[in-house]
Amino acid sequence: MSQSIPSTENTFYNPNLVFFTGFMGCGKTTWGRKLAAHLGYAFIDLDHALEEKVGMRIAEYFSSFGEDAFRKLESAMLKETDYPEKVIVSTGGGLPCFFDNMAWMNAHGKTLYVKLSPKTLADRLENSKTVRPVLQGKKGDELVEFITGKLAEREGFYLQAQHIIEGISLSVEALELELNK
Repeated sequence: MSQSIPSTENTFYNPNLVFFTGFMGCGKTTWGRKLAAHLGYAFIDLDHALEEKVGMRIAEYFSSFGEDAFRKLESAMLKETDYPEKVIVSTGGGLPCFFDNMAWMNAHGKTLYVKLSPKTLADRLENSKTVRPVLQGKKGDELVEFITGKLAEREGFYLQAQHIIEGISLSVEALELELNK
């Protein structure tokens, strides 16, 4: 899964730059927004920023240009964004798993993995209003099985996060406490 791409040689570390990582449906955007509001930080959803930049939905970009082109663009977006001094960043579910993205995030700010079980993720995603093409037509046990397989591929990257927090009964206070450890 991991590929090599030249990394930008910015060597800054900003403890007020916080990257939320985890599988789709774990709450990165929801909790990222809540924590940013609580702390008075800016909030950036990298997926939304990428869609704005290319002028199309990620699913459209993926189908038009392929996964390799998308992953390169996603990595460039991560590394070339001019982040505010205090910011919470929600990343795409696959972003930490490609190139040196996870190492780059760890070197430049704090990383937090919002961890949930495949069953909980499946329940959330099955009832989500957000259209996720990769999950099209998958329900019940098939969805749990798909998520279990994807998590097996990705969790090694997610577990490289500096902070790991259970996504069940999460609170802004618990997130703040975790990030201050």
